[in-house]
Amino acid sequence: MTTAGRTLREKVPPDGLTGFDVEKVRRDFPILRETPRGKPLVYLDNAATSQKPQGVIDTLTRYYRAENANIHRGIHFLSERATEAYEGARAAVARFLNAAEPREIVFVRSTTEAINLVAQSHVRPGLRPGDEVVISAMEHHSNIVPWQIVCEQAGAALRVAPINDAGELVLEEYERLLGPRTKFVALVHVSNALGTITPVRRIVELAHSRGIPVLLDGAQAAPRLPVDVRALDCDFYAFSGHKAYGPTGIGVLYGKAPLLEAMPPYQGGGDMILSVTFEKTLYNVIPFKFEAGTPHIAGGIGLGAAIVYLTGIGLDRIAAYEHGLLAYATERVAAVPGVRLIGTAQEKAGILAFVVDGVHAHDVGTILDQEGIAIRTGHHCAQPVLQRFGVPATARASLAFYNTQAEIDALAAALYKVRELFG
Repeated sequence: MTTAGRTLREKVPPDGLTGFDVEKVRRDFPILRETPRGKPLVYLDNAATSQKPQGVIDTLTRYYRAENANIHRGIHFLSERATEAYEGARAAVARFLNAAEPREIVFVRSTTEAINLVAQSHVRPGLRPGDEVVISAMEHHSNIVPWQIVCEQAGAALRVAPINDAGELVLEEYERLLGPRTKFVALVHVSNALGTITPVRRIVELAHSRGIPVLLDGAQAAPRLPVDVRALDCDFYAFSGHKAYGPTGIGVLYGKAPLLEAMPPYQGGGDMILSVTFEKTLYNVIPFKFEAGTPHIAGGIGLGAAIVYLTGIGLDRIAAYEHGLLAYATERVAAVPGVRLIGTAQEKAGILAFVVDGVHAHDVGTILDQEGIAIRTGHHCAQPVLQRFGVPATARASLAFYNTQAEIDALAAALYKVRELFG
């Protein structure tokens, strides 16, 4: 390591990193003991997907070993056991988000499917030519494309609230976009490309004062911040299980019960049906009306285990630790010559995006990989926001509460090595 690197390592870490037993937490994640390329694994790609604690792995194993059955329709004990576990997971998610009741929780495949469900079932039926849907300039593709589709289908317009050079939503411009033609607002809670925490309570207030419903994309927020959907008063909230330390293929749509009840089904078949004749089908009640076919039972149960695990640690403690780690990482990475941070909002969660002058992001990622450090490089499925900052790609280190200061030091040291290799 260079002299500059050693000097930075000796600095006092920011607040938030003391009083949290990260080594105890790390023992819950067996994959962190892996040594890719002979180096200790430093996993900093948590915005893409997080690692799974032993409790989630054990829950999935136990389900397939001792509980595997279809749910809601069997009268045998295995079906009853699986149904109880699956609905128990739904109740755990409801408590996690402080939903009013479990039937406001719809299990879907992912954040993407949740947003598409709302776009097609809630927004599309009422959208008319000339109507508008408002999003922001820092959205993930999954919170852009579904709205482009419904706007094109209805002859409506997609309006985009701008962000400033720090990557913060320009609230005055967002408010200016809200008008009599605005039918829906869909905004990200935490940006996956910048780490910006958006002022969601104010966003909802401004929209609701004009009678406009709001969906919040919580894919990056739910694993990092306490989320209270009733305090936020959002109409819909979406997140994915695999980013919240649960399995892949499972996600959550929260919706206020009256809104879900008024929405037509999104897909047909399976558990969304009460009765069928060739003349007419009667649909099930919420949330089952939106869960067509056999659901991802193991995924739902595994997500419930992840929620219980997160709740046991406490999202307040997780947020405080990751905030301190982000401050430390920001200082270390920004000090590397030639490194420029992309996204410097005042309110950020544990995502650090940057470019290295004269070095393509993929080369940065490749060199870091040789050091056992896993980051993400590219456009992060958020091409418009990178275009806003005039870069084709960034390197992104995204944190979790099992990451350590020593791992950030390893990241900084590897970036010094990148600089040395590329002059």
